[in-house]
Amino acid sequence: MPETHQARHPVKFYQVGSFAVGNRLLDEADRTVQSDRERTNSLTSGHRACQGCGEALGARYALDAAMRATDGRMVVANATGCLEVFSTPYPESSWRIPWLHSLFGNTAAVATGIAAALKVKGREDIRVVAQAGDGGTVDIGFGCLSGMFERNDDVLFVCYDNEAYMNTGVQRSGATPPAARTATTEAVGPEPGNRFGQGKNLPLLALAHEIPYVATATVADLHDLERKVEKAMSIRGSRYLHVLVPCPLGWVAASSETIHLARLARETGLFPVFEGAHGEVTDVVKIRHKEPVEEYLRLQGRYKHLFGSGARPDIVGRIQEIADRNIARFGLVDEVPPDEQSVGKQP
Repeated sequence: MPETHQARHPVKFYQVGSFAVGNRLLDEADRTVQSDRERTNSLTSGHRACQGCGEALGARYALDAAMRATDGRMVVANATGCLEVFSTPYPESSWRIPWLHSLFGNTAAVATGIAAALKVKGREDIRVVAQAGDGGTVDIGFGCLSGMFERNDDVLFVCYDNEAYMNTGVQRSGATPPAARTATTEAVGPEPGNRFGQGKNLPLLALAHEIPYVATATVADLHDLERKVEKAMSIRGSRYLHVLVPCPLGWVAASSETIHLARLARETGLFPVFEGAHGEVTDVVKIRHKEPVEEYLRLQGRYKHLFGSGARPDIVGRIQEIADRNIARFGLVDEVPPDEQSVGKQP
């Protein structure tokens, strides 16, 4: 029988909504690294992360983008913490890249040493990335990180911020937000949860060091995160990327809400998404659909004490003030002219 041939057409993968990971309907040049079947898959299957772990997503997204930007010539130093523990249960590893484990607090110093050694060997084509959680960045590792910034060492440092020491039992860190319940900030007393006025804003501290590049991002906006990683890898000197990665366990939230929570953190103004260089903010991601902080807080059990029979609208109001200050400080919402404010409103 004569052989028959059927016309072949490229397969289109239709996805719902503009927030879908992959965006395969876009031109190839505009697609994410994660939509590419040939991506590195830096953090592969077999790890022990919790279901819905934002840190596992953030690490894979960031490092796959960095691997593409460096054409696979990259070394990673990883601090002790959740990411290290769930990805390397001895004698196994889920990493498919050159990867080194450091102590909790010296990741920046180890990465600096790697970069210095590569420079001496004449291998400056190989780039260095350091990564840690908020505990190993904001608290225990802050001294080494500040030194790295001061020397302007050629390292990209990525902080995956889940806002507490999740690996050791959900204790408060310097990145834990006000009123959040942790194992060391119980929901008791006149100001239940973590106290207001404590902690550190590491992105702004990094910016104060006047290093070449500082940025924040969330796992809810893959295009933004990957673009910032690739931009950071195109720059020499110290760079800092702070990624919000919700933790279902520590935040007492549904594992299916990880991306939604990361998006709400940005849309409420509680987590400003911006870029900076040499001490100045250079760009911000505007809030698309402004949400009250209550929409974000109610989805998390660590704020349960603010609602229900013992509701604390006064504390929710104070958290809203923080969000409003961020919105004003970074210009996260475009002002609507008075003659346009009624447009689109229901009668």
